[in-house]
Amino acid sequence: MIGLLLVDDEELIRTGLLAVLGADPDLAVLGEASDGAEVPGLVERLRPDVVLMDVRMPTVDGITATRAVLRRPDPPRVLVLTTFGHDRYVYDALRAGASGFLLKRTPPRDVVRAVHTVAAGESLLFPAAVRELVAGFAGGGDGLAGAGLTGREGEVLRAMARGLSNAEIAAELHLGVETVKTHVSSVLARTGARDRTQAVVRAYESGFVDPRFPVR
Repeated sequence: MIGLLLVDDEELIRTGLLAVLGADPDLAVLGEASDGAEVPGLVERLRPDVVLMDVRMPTVDGITATRAVLRRPDPPRVLVLTTFGHDRYVYDALRAGASGFLLKRTPPRDVVRAVHTVAAGESLLFPAAVRELVAGFAGGGDGLAGAGLTGREGEVLRAMARGLSNAEIAAELHLGVETVKTHVSSVLARTGARDRTQAVVRAYESGFVDPRFPVR
């Protein structure tokens, strides 16, 4: 069973999410919050696996709440909810360690699928959307020159930036899936990223992957 915490200042949105997610027998909504200020305490008490986090809230926004949650030991995954995809708040949430984002107009079945994806430890990565976000908002990152990526790790990171799964990377690079998992772990460790999304954002920010052009 996957435990969820719903965070949005609009009751209508929370009610809709509750109806959609509660219909899946493998999901359980453990609690709700209307402001980011409530989130750390609820996470401590309820121990959800995934937090669905609105980015724009009146007192404490979703980025601040995401940072607070992810500083915890063994933190939940954070899935950002937004009205606008090309939003500075979304970009900052991804940089803070959110595992991905969903538009509030996303079809119900895709919301359920997204929750299962991030709960399984994967990132919900939309290559074109992330590329456009970084191209629009990045102000120059720290660079990955000192990360010491091997040639193969660089190939894996570029494939991650295209949104490929481990199995797809394995097929493309003619490697075993377990070998790819090892390379992905090394990429995360060398770049100091919490997950795939954060690693890809850093690759774009540093110029390792140019956000102005599609990744090949």
